[in-house]
Amino acid sequence: MLELNAAPADLIKDATDASFIADVVEASKTVPVIVDFWATWCGPCKTLGPAIEAAVTKAKGRVRLVKIDVDQNPGYAGQMRVQSIPTVYAFWQGKPVDGFQGALPPSEIEKFVTKIGDLAGPAEDDGLDEALDMAEQMLDEGAAADAAETFAAILQEDPLQPRAYAGLVRATLAMGDVDQAEAILNGAPAEISKTAELEAVSAQIGLLRQAANVGPVAELQARLEQDQNDHQARFDLAVALNAAGKTEQAVAELLDLFRRDRTWNEGAAKAQLLQIFDSLKPTDPVVLAGRRKLSSMIFA
Repeated sequence: MLELNAAPADLIKDATDASFIADVVEASKTVPVIVDFWATWCGPCKTLGPAIEAAVTKAKGRVRLVKIDVDQNPGYAGQMRVQSIPTVYAFWQGKPVDGFQGALPPSEIEKFVTKIGDLAGPAEDDGLDEALDMAEQMLDEGAAADAAETFAAILQEDPLQPRAYAGLVRATLAMGDVDQAEAILNGAPAEISKTAELEAVSAQIGLLRQAANVGPVAELQARLEQDQNDHQARFDLAVALNAAGKTEQAVAELLDLFRRDRTWNEGAAKAQLLQIFDSLKPTDPVVLAGRRKLSSMIFA
């Protein structure tokens, strides 16, 4: 029987060679255990560690995480032929069943953790996914205040739900309160602060902050009509268009700027495009088309 309500201290722990059998092998006979082999000097470990901890916390006890410092505990790292770090292994029923090396994007880490959790059976439906879908629909239909209330209610039930946290931030942005949205984002628990959902709304807030420092769309368009090679005007126009909800037009202007001079302002057009892509869902048609066009220009 899985301990779905296990406390975070039980979900994530540092282990040693001496405790490996109990913390990993024996524990994995009840719930899947993910082992993170790391070291204090390892740069990629500093990226992977928080991301995998967030994903394990989000899984609510369906998996556990054991962290092994290979410098202090070389025994099992050697037995498992860990040749580079970070290296991650998943154990189930006392045996290693899956793993990977190197740092992965948070979205891929979440997929890995979910897959390992499913080894013990499908997750129970607590109804929160349906509530999240309803809140997302409210927000899409313009009912930002109602969506915010629903997202907040979900967070009462699950304070570590990144989709709800991100939804509350987006609903607050939709109501025009950037400062409050940023305060909500900054108040997110550390366990989920690096998830893909919160990284996306962080990018959105950054883009809106930029827009406060550029002129009106009409004024910027007039500047471009006078000089099509006014790169700063084109860049500022893209920032303003994106803030006005005209993201597709913003991407088009930035792609045009990249085509004209990809090195302008230390590659600002490409950097801005990537920030816009990060602020949207990966499956958004604007993202898919924009990434494809940018790639074709880079490798042309």
